[in-house]
Amino acid sequence: MTRAMIALLLLAIPLIAANQRLLYVTMPGTYYGGGTSGILIFDIDAEHKFVRRLATPDFGGQTKGFCGSAATGRLYVSSTKQLWCFDLKTEKVLWDRAYEKGCDRMAITPNGKTIYMPSIDGSDWKVIDASNGDVIKSIEVRDGPHNTLCSLDGAHAYLASLKYNMLTVVDTRTHGVEREVGPFSSAVRPFTVNGSGTLCYVNVNGLRGFEVGDLRTGAKLHRVEVPGAKGGGGKHGCPSHGVGLTPDEREVWVTDSPGKAMQVFDVTASPPKHVAEVALEYEPGWITFSIDGRFAYPSTGDVVDAKSRRIVHVLKDENGQRAMSEKLLEVDFHDSAITAMGNQFGIGRKP
Repeated sequence: MTRAMIALLLLAIPLIAANQRLLYVTMPGTYYGGGTSGILIFDIDAEHKFVRRLATPDFGGQTKGFCGSAATGRLYVSSTKQLWCFDLKTEKVLWDRAYEKGCDRMAITPNGKTIYMPSIDGSDWKVIDASNGDVIKSIEVRDGPHNTLCSLDGAHAYLASLKYNMLTVVDTRTHGVEREVGPFSSAVRPFTVNGSGTLCYVNVNGLRGFEVGDLRTGAKLHRVEVPGAKGGGGKHGCPSHGVGLTPDEREVWVTDSPGKAMQVFDVTASPPKHVAEVALEYEPGWITFSIDGRFAYPSTGDVVDAKSRRIVHVLKDENGQRAMSEKLLEVDFHDSAITAMGNQFGIGRKP
């Protein structure tokens, strides 16, 4: 074969993109969406087209938590009893552990070293060595350990119990309780924090909307209701079960299950001001965002353009079924190296 022929052949081979943004979605990821157990992958830059399904163990029932670290290239999935650790490059299970008193929605420090795991059948959070699953310490809080989040700088972990109206702040250096925030008007459900670790935005039982707390002083600052909202109930027995900050921290998006909508608030105003409603076909029970803030991901499987507030795509699996999940996060690659990883919670990203 001549050099000219080789050159023509090389030109005919499509170039592999150096940069790639993928959305990883665990299934079953909601109480109401179902779906075959596994992890689905979607290409964010190719209209969120389905890429492939990772070969995983049967998670059973519902996945409870999903987190990972770009620093170590690992993903973690929890069920009510078990925690799995996946290597992103090989897409293989590195280890799995079952824990006394079970598991719920955990979080990992950005350096990938420590996991804070709520005990679904207890009143404590287990501090876990993310390299091997060993328990380092137990942090006693209140009955109903559930949602967990780590700060952008990794200095703090935030713990919310289903039966407690305070948000617990933990120092990740000592794994000790530093302070509590609240009291809020009812038990804390989903919540998020800003990038500088000064404010939290929390859903509480019985409220279509959210409340705002000061993470430094522990004071509750505002109660913010969806305008004209009537009725309660909704997914998880909580009318607003999902709240997320846009990465630029200009807006909070909150789920409105009875209204089948996302409600958008301007948080540059004090108190936050309602600015828009995004109608959905199904009741949302969670919300998060792409790392750059371009897309909002309610748990309905819809992909919403955050600027225009219009549904632009729908996540669908290999069988064309809507992929509804509350456990999803973005992973960014450059030449196969992991450069960034998102979060199942819609955290602020301004340091």
